Amino acid sequence: MAEGMNGAVLRLLDANANRAREALRVLEDYARFVLDDAALSAALKALRHQLADALRGVLSDAVLWRDTPGDVGTANKTASELKRQDLAGVVTAAGKRLGEALRSIEEYLKVVSPADSPHIEGARYTFYALEQQILRTLRPTAGRFDAVRLYVLITESVCHHPWEHVAEQALLGGADCLQLREKELESGELLRRARLLAQLCRRHGALCIINDRPDIALLSNADGVHLGQDDLPAIDARRILGSDKLIGVSTHHVEQARAARRDGADYIGIGPCFVSGTKQRDFVAGLDTVREVVEAAALPAVAIAGITEANVDEVLQTGVRAVAVTAAVCAAENPRKAAERLRKRIEVRMGLICRES
Repeated sequence: MAEGMNGAVLRLLDANANRAREALRVLEDYARFVLDDAALSAALKALRHQLADALRGVLSDAVLWRDTPGDVGTANKTASELKRQDLAGVVTAAGKRLGEALRSIEEYLKVVSPADSPHIEGARYTFYALEQQILRTLRPTAGRFDAVRLYVLITESVCHHPWEHVAEQALLGGADCLQLREKELESGELLRRARLLAQLCRRHGALCIINDRPDIALLSNADGVHLGQDDLPAIDARRILGSDKLIGVSTHHVEQARAARRDGADYIGIGPCFVSGTKQRDFVAGLDTVREVVEAAALPAVAIAGITEANVDEVLQTGVRAVAVTAAVCAAENPRKAAERLRKRIEVRMGLICRES
């Protein structure tokens, strides 16, 4: 350590080291207790130790210059510092605080211990990558999908009546989210239908989701996109859609659900619950998987595949709060009545209405 090191700089380094450690702990706790993400939690913990190692040579002396009672800045508070609107506010503020503290440490170390400054620079760049992962989980659209209970996938080949009629009847029967799922349509026709469905859903106060195609979701002004495991990754879809659109991801086990949250999904589909006549799959995840994912995912979830009026009660016993159906409504002679019956079963199960005597 340089002879005659400036006491004021040591004091500054001590303050910023405390600030950085405290912010890291806030972020680490979020990853550990809210996200239940072992990998992200471990990475933040490793960064905390990296910071301690880089400052080991100066902090033993820096703490001697600490003067909290004499700090002229302790009483300087802004209104935003005294209150956080939500969890996202806590996490975002901690991230900003950490980045600022690391930059201050890096710059002032150049004066008193230049050999240590590059280590802090490395820690800062490591944090920027971790911060991006953290921010993807904060869901600026939080709350928009949470109230969904009956999610109907509109596929023309399954519909007993013209698809536009089925879509409107499903909404009148209580569906609060419709997904346009047409795998074989050319892009121009798909966009035309997406625009019609988005307008219809807006008139009924429901969400409109487009299967697979974030470009079509954006151009049609739908509420979002739903992606499968083999589709465009949620991270890339978010770059196309921006932060104000919903992204749903189909998941088949807990790790996929956790990955979906890390990648910025707003909700997840869980399944397949049963064998489905609408989409052929070579596996069934089953209701035990649905139950496990619901407990672990910390995201709004909708059960998918093979759900009917006959088995919906069994599905809802897993704790899932929304179900997705296709044939159960689209193939019905009276899609409105079919949707009404499903919606009523969901609400009875959740205690929103009294069970029939």
